[in-house]
Amino acid sequence: MSTEGGTKAVVAALSANLGIGVTKFAAWALTGASSMLAEAIHSVADSGNQVLLLVGGRRAKKEATAEHPFGYSRYRYYYAFLVAIVLFSLGGLFALYEAWHKFQHPEPIESWKWVPVVVLLVAIVLEGLSFRTAIRESNKIRGNVGWGRFIRRSRSPELPVILLEDFGALLGLVFALIGVSMTIVTDNGIWDASGTLMIGLLLVCIAIVLGRETRGMLLGESAVEEDIEGIRAALAAGGFPDVIHLRTMHLGPDDVLVTVKVGARPEDTLAELADRIDGAERLVREAVPAARLIFIEPDVRHPAAPPIEPIPTPEES
Repeated sequence: MSTEGGTKAVVAALSANLGIGVTKFAAWALTGASSMLAEAIHSVADSGNQVLLLVGGRRAKKEATAEHPFGYSRYRYYYAFLVAIVLFSLGGLFALYEAWHKFQHPEPIESWKWVPVVVLLVAIVLEGLSFRTAIRESNKIRGNVGWGRFIRRSRSPELPVILLEDFGALLGLVFALIGVSMTIVTDNGIWDASGTLMIGLLLVCIAIVLGRETRGMLLGESAVEEDIEGIRAALAAGGFPDVIHLRTMHLGPDDVLVTVKVGARPEDTLAELADRIDGAERLVREAVPAARLIFIEPDVRHPAAPPIEPIPTPEES
């Protein structure tokens, strides 16, 4: 569901940004407002980012090969990281440069004054519809988790990226609307430059947040707490209540690697252990469908040996 919902949100955002971008460029050509140019580049960056997310999702479906035995699921993380770079460089830095240029040479809006206002109001409506789609798809998997924690703990990059992009787009449009409106009212181009500056700072901040989150995904993050508890419960039901240590890692949003060492009875035969391990693997996959690669190593816990401390989760560390 996370993959389908993410794709739907990406397509909705791409459709909105393509239409909005064209009208923003037209408004900039007619008025010369730097806020409109910054917002037009913002739409271009967002559209390119959504194409990258779609490409990443498509390439992640490639079958595993001898060279890549764990598959290509991390393509989705790689392309999400590219999104952060594009948003930072093409969107944020360009807007900051345009703001600096306009602060040096502020210009009032002298022709077609109300065109950018109309364009921005329409863009706010369209971006709001796109944002609503992203919220609706996120709510299907978010549960009772707050939005900040959902973005931090999500192992699927598409929905957090689109949520942040759409939220940033709406704020950017509001900044542009304020800057353009005040420039029209006061005939002072400093307001237009200020709106452009706020757009640039906003995009840089969002890009930094996205880069930080996708960096963690690329490095390899553990399964979420609920899935880890589900794996432990499945192992106990499968005859292995004594978990010596458990390690998980997301190879992709829907592809979890599980390695576990379990305590076995000394009197168990090899055939009995093999049957119990096979049964435990089936139960783990039923509890956590994303757990596609499972390695269970039986061992005998020595009574004098201290328990192995679990590795803290990113939220605990």
